[in-house]
Amino acid sequence: MFFAQYYLDCLSHASYMIADETTGKAVVVDPRRDVSEYLTDAEAHGFTIEAVLNTHFHADFLAGHLELRDRAGAWIGYGQRAEAEYPIRKLTDGERISLGDVQLQIIETPGHTPESISILVYEHADDAVPYGVLTGDALFIGDVGRPDLLASIGVTADELGSMLYDSIQNKLMALPDAVRVFPAHGAGSACGKNLSTQRQSTIGEQRATNYACRPMSEEKFVELVTEGQPSAPAYFVYDAILNRKEHGLFDATAAPRPLSVEDFMERRAAGAVVLDARSPQDFATGHLRGSVNVPADGRFAEQAGMVVGPEEDVIVVAPQDREEEIVTRLARIGFDKVGGYLREPEGAFPALADEMAQASRLTVDELRKALDGDQPPLVIDVRNGSEREEGFIEGSLHIPLAELARRIDEVPTDRPLVVHCAGGHRSSIGSSLLRHKGRADVSDLLGGYGAWLAEPATSCA
Repeated sequence: MFFAQYYLDCLSHASYMIADETTGKAVVVDPRRDVSEYLTDAEAHGFTIEAVLNTHFHADFLAGHLELRDRAGAWIGYGQRAEAEYPIRKLTDGERISLGDVQLQIIETPGHTPESISILVYEHADDAVPYGVLTGDALFIGDVGRPDLLASIGVTADELGSMLYDSIQNKLMALPDAVRVFPAHGAGSACGKNLSTQRQSTIGEQRATNYACRPMSEEKFVELVTEGQPSAPAYFVYDAILNRKEHGLFDATAAPRPLSVEDFMERRAAGAVVLDARSPQDFATGHLRGSVNVPADGRFAEQAGMVVGPEEDVIVVAPQDREEEIVTRLARIGFDKVGGYLREPEGAFPALADEMAQASRLTVDELRKALDGDQPPLVIDVRNGSEREEGFIEGSLHIPLAELARRIDEVPTDRPLVVHCAGGHRSSIGSSLLRHKGRADVSDLLGGYGAWLAEPATSCA
């Protein structure tokens, strides 16, 4: 058996290729949209990718099933409850897919979504204990899939929570302890709240250490798995719907288009959003007025999907030689309306002096003095709810970054604003979004809440 995990750090996403080395038959599970790595590996090993299996309709990325269908001739498989615009093979509970001696068996594990499946992997067809189980977003390492993401498209969290209880407690926990667990996501994903940095585990380890896998009532289970979930990025519903549709393919050969200063500024004037992927430090030093800063070094695609809409035209300012990377990472979440990038921005900026701005960034000491002043700013906390529960700046307004764009009307326009997160990364995104949306006097806090705690207020006797 050939078994490979492909892990994408910026989306905390794991996909898999399983093949029988004797027959050369292979399947890919939960592929990302840029599928060249799977095709290259298959060719190198002499495999034919016969099928692409999605454990569910993903919300956090646009899957690569259509690309593998068109480039490799693979059929597309989902759980039997799935409905899609394109032809799919509906897989039933207990069904086996033979690659030769290597066998895959479907387990229906709804809960994260109604159509969710897990996939047992047998190295040999007559093995009593499976080699492993690909659990999609049903079971993570340290957590389970959240059941609340589909509330906006007609399925309640309670309904899905009840399904998830059965899937975890009665199906996956019924597997032998030795079965390896291979989930679709790891730490950092908004598909759960307590995901581990480990990329594989076992059923036995999860039975012993995962809070949601311990014996409990259904009522207690639903309460535990629904509380404290992070805010979902706005693009999640868009991707969950788009993954059901026949849509345009990712073209890895279409290089991002370099734009002259004139072309770039013309597109900006026509309403394109300038997405600046440089570091917060470089952005603060100088950027095109109205730009939205989403640093490339981080969870770029997910955070871009929090502050820019998929329907918006985007033009990019990227760190040197990372333009193609930025466009690909946007495409992974289905954001294809990228009109190009500014060629050599550091060289272009001097000629655009009248269009440039600097971002205000305050130290903790400066913020404390401002809060004690005649016109104190409103502090906006863009951390997730679980972070805020551990402490917050008194009087601050809490709006998680994932909710800021849709809750923009809650932010006043008549007073200074200071945005903070935990360490200073998300606050640069949030403060740039507020300026983009018309808030004039916006700063972000250097070092975030961590710096605030490290520099307590002093008083004079």
